[in-house]
Amino acid sequence: MLEIWLLTVLAGAAGGLTVFALLVAGGLLGAVVIKRAGRRAFRGLSQTLQWQQSRTAPAEDRSGRGNGLLMLGGLLLMLPGPVSDAAGLLLLVPPVRTVLARRAERSLDRRMRRAAPGSLGDAFQQARMHRPDGKVVQGEVVQDDAPRRSRPGPGPRPPLTS
Repeated sequence: MLEIWLLTVLAGAAGGLTVFALLVAGGLLGAVVIKRAGRRAFRGLSQTLQWQQSRTAPAEDRSGRGNGLLMLGGLLLMLPGPVSDAAGLLLLVPPVRTVLARRAERSLDRRMRRAAPGSLGDAFQQARMHRPDGKVVQGEVVQDDAPRRSRPGPGPRPPLTS
């Protein structure tokens, strides 16, 4: 709602054609940013795969870092509205992107350390069946791939007719 209200205020002050031109320019700039970040990410992935196949130590290349935030900035630029455009432009500034990336990484590390005792990886190890007498039986569920036939006979049941 804020975006729409700001667009109408901006259209009243600068004119509808100006607002339309700003929206188109934001969309084009966002597309260029996303394309560039995507190419950098793909190049980094290709280099990593080549490094793993050749087993040679890669040169320290930090050009692939921050592509996710760069793509987010491009997406925000593509969304119509001055608030999302301002946020997208902020994400294009390298120091802002670096600070946000470090903060997100620290937050993720804290959450992962906090969730470690009952994480999803342990869920498969902790699968148990509690019996009514209080005993715990650990086990696995085994499913047959071949379907069972419940009744003997030559084939499937004939259709029901009335």
